[in-house]
Amino acid sequence: MHGCAAGDKRPWLDVNPSIIRNTVPIEHPPSTYDCRFTPIPPRLDGRLDRGAWILADWTRPFTDIQGPSMPLPRFETRVKMLWDSSCLYIGAWLEEPHLWATYGTRDMIVYHENNFEVFIDPDGDSMEYYEIEINVLGTVLDLYLDKAYRNGGSARLEWDAEGLRTAIRVDGTVNEGGDTDAGWIVELAIPWEDLAPPDSIKPEYTERWRGGMPPRIGEQWRINFSRVQWRTRVQDRGYIKEPGVPEDNWTWTPQWEINMHVPQHWGFVRFLR
Repeated sequence: MHGCAAGDKRPWLDVNPSIIRNTVPIEHPPSTYDCRFTPIPPRLDGRLDRGAWILADWTRPFTDIQGPSMPLPRFETRVKMLWDSSCLYIGAWLEEPHLWATYGTRDMIVYHENNFEVFIDPDGDSMEYYEIEINVLGTVLDLYLDKAYRNGGSARLEWDAEGLRTAIRVDGTVNEGGDTDAGWIVELAIPWEDLAPPDSIKPEYTERWRGGMPPRIGEQWRINFSRVQWRTRVQDRGYIKEPGVPEDNWTWTPQWEINMHVPQHWGFVRFLR
């Protein structure tokens, strides 16, 4: 196992340096965020400018998943985070002039349309992590992976964040072609107790972290956020994808390739009191 060189001044390498070494440009370390404890949980009302959310800082705007050498995203995306003894709270603003989504059943593949995604690896070992996606209709896709796909992992859709609570606030109209919208806000309250592997694989559970428990003060988790954005055009007063045009992928911290399932590139979220 490779370690950090003596006197290494890169604190962002404090988790699994052997994995990160030689894979992330030194001048672009993973993003970091101080997630503050809130004594009063946020009201999930689609408002991020009042109440508990005033305590939370915004992340910087998302950039292209492949890094700063790529064009800047066409639309702004930012995130706030808070926590308490029960939940991780996430609030996101997604600028969007043409709000579009059709998938309305849980665990549909919502990234085939525009969506917002959360990836969480509590102990930062790049294995056993959680993915939650949501679209502007509030449709959720949630799953667990024991390891990344390229390492032989597979999506376990039987895992559900059963206590997940969400709120969507739309500034505009959904699926109304021809008008111009401002965007949408999504809020997520993810219970700590839900962040444990599904019962079907618990005998194989090797997570080094206390599954289903809140973080300790000062702990750092590996987390990233992604936004999938398709180019659309108006048809029959609604929207369809532009044929043959690939999606845009915008993230809080770069993945350096079009692949969210490289957890060693995710950001560091530190939980503060």
